[in-house]
Amino acid sequence: MIAALAPNPSIDRFFLVADEVRVGQIHRPSELVATAGGKGLNVARAASTLGGDVRAVALLAGHAGRWIADELLDHAIRADVVWTTGETRTSLSAADPSSGRPTEFYERGESTDPAAWERFVERVAAVTGAGWAAVSGSLPPGVAARGSAELIERARAGGARVAVDQQGPALSAALEAAPDLVKVNASEARELTGQQDPRAAARSLHASLSERRSAAGLDAPAAIVTAGEDGAYLVAPDGRIHHGTIDVRGPFPNGSGDSFLGGLLVALDAGEDYPDALPLALGAATANAERAGAGRLDPRRARTLAAQALVRRA
Repeated sequence: MIAALAPNPSIDRFFLVADEVRVGQIHRPSELVATAGGKGLNVARAASTLGGDVRAVALLAGHAGRWIADELLDHAIRADVVWTTGETRTSLSAADPSSGRPTEFYERGESTDPAAWERFVERVAAVTGAGWAAVSGSLPPGVAARGSAELIERARAGGARVAVDQQGPALSAALEAAPDLVKVNASEARELTGQQDPRAAARSLHASLSERRSAAGLDAPAAIVTAGEDGAYLVAPDGRIHHGTIDVRGPFPNGSGDSFLGGLLVALDAGEDYPDALPLALGAATANAERAGAGRLDPRRARTLAAQALVRRA
């Protein structure tokens, strides 16, 4: 089972407009896609769509939170919900069909009641039987970066291996807790390691994470840097570097990183090793980019694309 932790969910609204998005102009969307979003729920939806056994753990509030809970139910995604005060945030993206390049507006959300955060952490600790737990996305306002490490420690105590996809102070705090896997994009990796080249950044990230896990008496980790059209660089636990690519492009990249992680965890949870899990991750990310809306993909298309993936030693 995969536990997808969603500490700061969002209603994600994606507008597809006929022409280029222009500042100060009126736009009449030709299509609207609304999803139960935020990175954690995108991972949950992608993994569930691919046939994974998924349980989402989400911190929700208000009318928006109830909409998200209903949406998860409609998509048959099991969810453990912790309710807090205020209102769950909404995020908006708009793009034209020719470029697909989004203009994005992400609310930070409201500060979370400390008691609700403690209940959320305890709910994570209560999830049993998960082979993997994913800690994805931002933390809600009012929760210190150390909250990421807390989630990792609680999930690990429950017997799960832990994958992290965050950025900034939350990512730095997460790395201090020595997760089993870290997946970041090239920009986040560059900020963290100072390395411009994604392959070098993946190696640097793996080295620092290996040092932390060794000091804690844990086995070797894996590190992945996704690089858009250049695919992804995986440093496996044995230190070998693998470069995975698919020669297919989609116009809607929003959520492709989350779908990548969802696909990867489905394969890993099924017993695949890291290099063999990389094609499904790439297939899921590419299938996501072919449809408007984050974490929405055709599972058959994802597996067809996975069969086209090229993975080689780098």
